[in-house]
Amino acid sequence: MRRRGPGAEHGRVTETIPGLFLSLPEVLVLLGAVVLLVARWLPPAARRPVIVAAGAVLVPSAIVLGIVGIRWQMLPVLAGGAVASAFALPPLLRRGTGRPAWRARWWLALPGSLACAGLIATGPLAARAFPVPVFPEPTGAFAVGTRVVQWTDPLRPERFTADPDDRRAVVVQLWYPAQKSPAVVPRARYLGRTEGEARTVSEALAGGAGLPGFLVDGVPRARSRAVVDAPVAVGGGRFPVVLFSPGSGGVRTQNTAWAEELASHGYLVAALDHPYDSAVVVLADGRTIRATTASSGDRDKDEELAAGWTAVRAADLGFVLTQLERLDRGETADPLTGRLDTGRSAAAGHSLGGAAALQAARQDRRFDAVVDLDGYPHGPTAPALEQPALALTQEITAGTDPRYLPRLTEALEHNTATSYRLTVPGAGHLTFMDGPLYLPPVPSIVGTLGRTESPRLVAAATLAFLDTTLRGRPGDPADALRAYGTVSSSGARGTATPTP
Repeated sequence: MRRRGPGAEHGRVTETIPGLFLSLPEVLVLLGAVVLLVARWLPPAARRPVIVAAGAVLVPSAIVLGIVGIRWQMLPVLAGGAVASAFALPPLLRRGTGRPAWRARWWLALPGSLACAGLIATGPLAARAFPVPVFPEPTGAFAVGTRVVQWTDPLRPERFTADPDDRRAVVVQLWYPAQKSPAVVPRARYLGRTEGEARTVSEALAGGAGLPGFLVDGVPRARSRAVVDAPVAVGGGRFPVVLFSPGSGGVRTQNTAWAEELASHGYLVAALDHPYDSAVVVLADGRTIRATTASSGDRDKDEELAAGWTAVRAADLGFVLTQLERLDRGETADPLTGRLDTGRSAAAGHSLGGAAALQAARQDRRFDAVVDLDGYPHGPTAPALEQPALALTQEITAGTDPRYLPRLTEALEHNTATSYRLTVPGAGHLTFMDGPLYLPPVPSIVGTLGRTESPRLVAAATLAFLDTTLRGRPGDPADALRAYGTVSSSGARGTATPTP
């Protein structure tokens, strides 16, 4: 029987209840604070047992939170409960000493009760705005396993350092079809292999977005749906391969929900951390590499810089595909040996990672398809693409960079294979990654599709495209993509043709 990890118990205690965005101890603290507040307004005969019961719920639950870690969202709830206790307990204590109980008149108590109610209500509202993300259950036939590997390219110097002996290394997370694990086996931690790595990554992502780290302190607590080192699925044949590059300042786990959905449908997904470009990368030896790429503020200079970063990322994608080929051939002992169909592979990415996927496909004909998740194409548009490509985008508005659509159109039309652009109504730039699962539901940030629907739609559209281009499912990809938005096709079939 598989042993449970040391963090398994805490992981289960801190799991949030779907729809409430609070864990069970947090719900009990909230309930206890509310009952203490209401007790002031109950008839005298009911007041004492209600206050005792509320304290019996509130105090142990608060102790549990103190052990597993209190989220900032619960601080106003605890403050409201403390203030309510200060008014609820003294009359009981006086009654126990035989002294007459004193209670403020209702018109004096009402403002204090309303203030307490406001504090207590702030907690669940803040938990809803900045929740512990709950990942959607994958819909495919397979369970999902995951693990992290690190590979160093002996042929490429590290261009971000001055050390001539430093070679380019990448950290890669694999998601793959797996055998189903028992329910007691803990699921993989989101953002990192350990709690420390997850918090380091969370703080780096928050800093990159200009947010205080405490606002997203629920994110490193999250567990995804995959199981670390789960046994590879017995059936399903060989798995087509999808390589993924994150957005600028993003990290390998930023599209975990998307990756798990693809893996549950029989794909191997390999997502990369790009050292010195990803927000932070924790290497196997414990070194932490933070991003050094930054905008200069000059449009032409930034385009030149982005083209250079994109080229490095594209080379990383090609290198990882080579490593997966070696792994499949058995050059190193691995449970996935003989299970990867690297002859059917796709390059994918979000934002800057989408640009890297386009460049990787131009330079490396081993890639059979490209998926660009709302990425502005950087770098040269030659040679022309020869692989089917799918670009998922937001709706183009007056606020969209005016260079984006012409640049993307140029990249897709100069393709000897058919390319598709899927415009997703209600999408924002962060719709195409895990952001909707844990960021405030502000339309300008994460779109209007909803927390669960956003990752489901993006993964479903990706699968519709990959199933036809990599697996040879009959039919035109545009027919399947229409379910998710407005489709236009270009490239081999000529100029862009909208198919609503």
